Amino acid sequence: MTDAPLAITVTAFGAPDQLELRPHDPGPPKAGEVRIAVEIAGIGYVDVLVGKGDYQLKPDLPFVLGSECAGRVEAVGEGVDPALIGKRVCGAGFIGAFGQAVNFPARAVTELPPSMSFEEASVFRVSYGTAYHALVQRGRLQPGETLLVLGAGGAIGVAAIQIGKALGAHVIASASSVEKRALALSTGADAAIDALAPEWREAVKAANGGRPVDVVVDPVGGGATEPAFRSLGWNGRLLVIGFAGGGIARLPVNLALLKGASLVGVDVRQFGEHEPDVQAANMRALFALHAEGRLRPPIARVYPLADYVEALRAAFSGQVAGRILLRMRPDPA
Repeated sequence: MTDAPLAITVTAFGAPDQLELRPHDPGPPKAGEVRIAVEIAGIGYVDVLVGKGDYQLKPDLPFVLGSECAGRVEAVGEGVDPALIGKRVCGAGFIGAFGQAVNFPARAVTELPPSMSFEEASVFRVSYGTAYHALVQRGRLQPGETLLVLGAGGAIGVAAIQIGKALGAHVIASASSVEKRALALSTGADAAIDALAPEWREAVKAANGGRPVDVVVDPVGGGATEPAFRSLGWNGRLLVIGFAGGGIARLPVNLALLKGASLVGVDVRQFGEHEPDVQAANMRALFALHAEGRLRPPIARVYPLADYVEALRAAFSGQVAGRILLRMRPDPA
């Protein structure tokens, strides 16, 4: 029996049941890094795509899966303030988060406020950081504008609803199930419509008093993008965040001309690399909103690490309303 920390490891791309839980010690942190003893990890749809080899970026094998976690700093590398040791933090990266011990660049780690639990923190930085960057820097959402959120029952969708309301927008949520629409309304949406409705565009317009919308958050792609773009008004903005619907949309570009509208890409990973100071300011703003009680990630279920296959399947199914977490260490006796 080994005492080495465990990690969900991808040795060959495949479905969740083909991934391995094996010993993995990342070693001491390098210069500019921190080592985190992980308590909770948050699972996203993209994590499973990466493990299957179906994401647009493919890491070199083998690698530790996972993009987001929370825990305590247990060591720091050269150039990192040692006062961080012992602090409660959340961390994020493209891969590497689903381990009991992980090393992250210090710039990808944020100290937690007292108001935030490890559970909330494990699903906060990526989804809320993405939604805030999308709406503030990329979408320039203004108070009084109407925000349409596609995939409103998912991680980005719920974050966008809560942030949109905090920024003073009228928020319309589009989701595919009764449970997800109920979640969207409970997290602040002003209206919720059926994403599968045959007269979907008419439902969007009706939810906005007969008017087109100003901004669309689109983490879905596929067949959802074009009707959403057509629902924009003059100077509207559609924010391309992902393709959870399984396909990359093809959009008639004359629509942008006719509406004076913009198709805007949102890549929070590159944003953090190119504008780290702005990203840090965004996180401070998000923590302040959380402390005010305006942002609350909905947690659907917390699985023990041993049940990682079931947890990954649940997160990938698209059927769960709320976030799926992994408890990386046993509860203390």
